[in-house]
Amino acid sequence: MNQATLEIAAIAARLVVEDGLEYGPAKRHALKSLGLPARTPLPDNDLLEAEVRDHIALFHAESQAEELQALRQHALLWMTRLAPFRPHLGGAVWRGTATRRSDIYLQLFCDDSKSAEIALIDQRVSYQTQRIAGFNGDEVDALSVHSFCRELNEEIGVHLMVYDYDALRGALKTQVNGRPLRGDADAVAKLLSALP
Repeated sequence: MNQATLEIAAIAARLVVEDGLEYGPAKRHALKSLGLPARTPLPDNDLLEAEVRDHIALFHAESQAEELQALRQHALLWMTRLAPFRPHLGGAVWRGTATRRSDIYLQLFCDDSKSAEIALIDQRVSYQTQRIAGFNGDEVDALSVHSFCRELNEEIGVHLMVYDYDALRGALKTQVNGRPLRGDADAVAKLLSALP
């Protein structure tokens, strides 16, 4: 592995932890900040995750576990609230690398793609909608909410990616190392109960 890739990973990890960026944007921002050519090989997600964990261990060891627990509790609150849509938690909060700067990413699996929006309207929740690339490469609706997290005493971004119910099977795939890419409410509750 070349030195540039390692430097990109280190800078991207700092951006993920300190600024709450997702992996893709963090890598691109790191590449640009180093002034490297666009064709420079970017680190893979496994390397970046290792760098993120190292950064947390060095600079956030005393606060990260508590912040992660608060974010997982908040995610579980939203998952309970949206239970009819089979929510699954992904991203840094699921992987265990989240800090208070991280947003919560929930994937909803709906029989009718507009039903999640209707549920938010019925609950008088303000949200913004945009189209983003989903985990299967197709564009999906993302409903973004600002939600007050009592444990952290601040607003947290909660992003709800709306998939068709049929996409649920693909969502249950695991990584090469056997770790699930996301988890349902029961899996999140188990993670919470495992924390000291």
